[in-house]
Amino acid sequence: MSVRSALVASGKVYQTHGISQRVKQISISAIKEMPILANKVGGCVSLGQGIPSFPTPPHIVEAVCGVMREDLHSGKYTLGPGLPQLRSAVAEQLSDQIGRAVDPEREICITVGAMEALLASILTVVERGDEVILPSPNYASHIEQVLLAEGVPVFVPLLPNDWQLDVEAIRAALTSRTKAIVLCNPHNPTGANFVEPALRDLAQLALEHELFIISDETYDFLVYDDQPHFSLTTIPELKDRMIATFSFSKKYAMTGWRVGYVYASEPLLDHIMKIHDAAAICAPTLSQHAALAALQGPQDCVDEIRSALRKRRDLTCKRLDQMNEFFDYVKPQGAYYLMARYKVPGVDSMEFSLRLLREAHVITIPGAAFGPAGENHIRLSFGGTESEINEAFDRIERWFSTNPFA
Repeated sequence: MSVRSALVASGKVYQTHGISQRVKQISISAIKEMPILANKVGGCVSLGQGIPSFPTPPHIVEAVCGVMREDLHSGKYTLGPGLPQLRSAVAEQLSDQIGRAVDPEREICITVGAMEALLASILTVVERGDEVILPSPNYASHIEQVLLAEGVPVFVPLLPNDWQLDVEAIRAALTSRTKAIVLCNPHNPTGANFVEPALRDLAQLALEHELFIISDETYDFLVYDDQPHFSLTTIPELKDRMIATFSFSKKYAMTGWRVGYVYASEPLLDHIMKIHDAAAICAPTLSQHAALAALQGPQDCVDEIRSALRKRRDLTCKRLDQMNEFFDYVKPQGAYYLMARYKVPGVDSMEFSLRLLREAHVITIPGAAFGPAGENHIRLSFGGTESEINEAFDRIERWFSTNPFA
């Protein structure tokens, strides 16, 4: 059962007369739809949408309140690419991360979250009929963004034993129409942290075939167990074939502020800016001030978020281990998601998630929303509090004790 058919069953009917084909062929992702359905059910606890429980750190809130009181321009537009002081702070931090100078004037644009950055990037390089490689399971919205650009998503399965990249499978999937690869690392939805050798091989593949890589770096700060994180932005040869998008949402508990940025070489950014201007004009001014306060303020809040999420990951894994009769999973090494494979034959992931929602009052995301390799899985987020995680698994355990699929 698709998300759309689930909504039709709930009374939602899409009227398509006069609607463009590019819009008719896309859907709101199940990540967003499941909480909407849950709101109608009532009394649900969430392992679904990736919203961290943490409040925005006080120093960020206080800085924005000060700007509102003292800066007469705080309610006005900024320059399209963003506040100059924010672009400079972003470029300084990114230069330290990747080991070479980043030009704040020519290579950085502040966006309405990483989502706008991703959509603008995909629209910039993908034309009608272009094929875009999506290592699957993959973030659901990447699929819809490729379709909105009238591209063709090509799903290449990750290695199922550890959700790592299968570069040879990607190579085998290339055709004369392949234009780009969209990559999220650390990975939503599996929690994988892709290893450096495979990423270097992927970069070489992109260079050999003149492909673009659009890199979703939302979770670049969030790896566990003292692992290294390798970003493709550190490979200088890839610079003119790469667009990288970043977010303040998860790193600084700022999901609702809607602010991120895109990093690309000047020839690419010039065109990305056209879409940014047409779609958004600029990122919200107050959100840009919040982002600046995040970068310039104390960073212990990031360490605290990372530490708390590691504990929540371990709790989630412990609860799944206690239910190994019903689930298999790969332990996440980054981000705050995992894909749990349920051991119920003959039940698709949408049906499984909907029944879990309606009967156990627990929100999960059907794995099929993340591409074909996600089927027979549900995505679980451990961004909620430990008490919420425990309550969700208590409900799931009680639900399974009723033998719901007998």
